[in-house]
Amino acid sequence: MKLVLASHNRGKLAELQALLAPLGLTLLAQDTQGIAPAAEPHCTFIENALAKARHAAQHSGLPALADDAGLCIDAFGGQPGVQTADYATRFGYEKTDANNVRAVLEQMVGEVNRRATIVSTLVAVRTPLDPQPLVAVGRVTVEITTEPIGSNGFGFDPIMRLPALGQTFAQLPSAQKNTLSHRALAAQQMLALLRAHWLDQP
Repeated sequence: MKLVLASHNRGKLAELQALLAPLGLTLLAQDTQGIAPAAEPHCTFIENALAKARHAAQHSGLPALADDAGLCIDAFGGQPGVQTADYATRFGYEKTDANNVRAVLEQMVGEVNRRATIVSTLVAVRTPLDPQPLVAVGRVTVEITTEPIGSNGFGFDPIMRLPALGQTFAQLPSAQKNTLSHRALAAQQMLALLRAHWLDQP
């Protein structure tokens, strides 16, 4: 079964393809299907993920899967939230993973409360007008480090420390990260939902 992933992010594509591998699904990045990114005007992860999934399904004619993820920092009142990917541009930096990390660390200088939640919301639709989208949410509580640590992963992985392990996501092997991350938790839920509702598998 083929699904269009409503993302151009190759790191996200590789992670989700590995996480959903038990179902034998093939994920196709939407840009390989000539699909431009959808607008994301909403203030919640679930609304944006649903909008992206419907957009990808409409323009591909295939079922679609979308992930809206973000970093919610306690000291910032839950920001940057749905604006996580563009966070660096608020401070005059180009939109890149490295600049997003830089911006967060600069804004948190001297901040004692380093607690944050990294959230992934996955939404799958069979058609653009699917009245029963499948929704899965994964959340992981982390501590923001004072400097990047580790070289694996992407996004904010180098500055998100897992308190129980004392390591950032970027210090973990991919196989271990794929059992602990916010996206892994959401994908595990989505895998069960797809089995039960789309594939009729035990």
